[in-house]
Amino acid sequence: MTADDNRGRGGLPVLLSRGFRPFFLAAALWAVIALMLWLAMLTTGFALPSRFEPLEWHIHEMLFGFVLAAVAGFLLTAIPEWTGRSPVSGRWLALLCGLWLLGRIDALFGALVPLWLAIGADIAFPASLAAVVAREIIASGQRARRPMIVPIIALTLAQLLMDLGGEAGIGDLADYGWRLGLAAILIQISVIGGRIIPTFTRNWLARRGQARVPPAAGLIDRAALSVLHTALLAWAFFPQARLVGVALLGAAAINLWRLARWRAAATRAEPLLLVLHVGYAWLVVGVAALGFATWNAGLPLSAAIHALTVGAMGTMILAVMTRATRGHTGRELSADRPTTLIYLLIVLATAARIAAAFVVEERIYWLLAAGVLWIGAFGLFALCYAPLLAFVRGR
Repeated sequence: MTADDNRGRGGLPVLLSRGFRPFFLAAALWAVIALMLWLAMLTTGFALPSRFEPLEWHIHEMLFGFVLAAVAGFLLTAIPEWTGRSPVSGRWLALLCGLWLLGRIDALFGALVPLWLAIGADIAFPASLAAVVAREIIASGQRARRPMIVPIIALTLAQLLMDLGGEAGIGDLADYGWRLGLAAILIQISVIGGRIIPTFTRNWLARRGQARVPPAAGLIDRAALSVLHTALLAWAFFPQARLVGVALLGAAAINLWRLARWRAAATRAEPLLLVLHVGYAWLVVGVAALGFATWNAGLPLSAAIHALTVGAMGTMILAVMTRATRGHTGRELSADRPTTLIYLLIVLATAARIAAAFVVEERIYWLLAAGVLWIGAFGLFALCYAPLLAFVRGR
């Protein structure tokens, strides 16, 4: 290997040439590290010098550490393709990565610094990412892409609310914050998933000479998104309202209809494609469970939440990270055995975490099993894909 083998265009390190490279790697590594810390806190009483309570820390770092890193990697890679503008790279990308890392350090050790500094350090990354996304999309002149700015702004507001509630201890703001953050991420999954899943499926089936392909987006898709987004935002602020529960159940039903039109069963021969359908299916299951939980206190809310987080978010993030990494580094768009194992592990992690919500005496064992499976999925991604992300040139 020569001195230039790990450098991309213009002499940039390959790792800093496109947004997906550092942020996908950071997301996978933090998914492992943060879960290991959470399991240690859960089983031993170990405490961090953080301003957040242990459960708040876990929620905060999963949503605004792990998930937001994956979102940043996707958007910073997709936006140049949507707009034709040059990608954010080099020192500016390194600065964004540094702000993300600053947020993780702050969440770990925030109790050791003044409150204003802790909140400022934590909010710096999402605010900067929102500014970069807004600048790139607005500068492109593509008005149709401007709605993509809104969820990132919502995530910034959600993180600020959680900081004010968790770090500053102001009322119930932390609960509003994490629910709004969860809703904003699920809204992004529903929009982006609705674009890439039927498109990738349509192209894959067409290459195999199949005439029956997913239909183009239409009234059903618009209705599915409208009802889902309204229901999720209403739940973020009125989580116990029964009318919101009805809206969530309606959103699950129409999105199940939407998913059924995408021909998931026809993709079973290609796990790299099938896993996208599985991720969206977890979204439907989780939204339905969330709706039922507002009506029946006997249905654990944590089952619904983890169907949406471990299931929908975890699965979709791994699906997108593996596919994008393979595509952008010139690899075949087909899942090899390690990649297929990654998908199996995250599905099993979801099942184990949902099961943990329904048991009492053996709950800790199910929680540990879910945690180990989660760590296995993201650890295997990091092990297999880190060389591609850090050293292999691509487009």
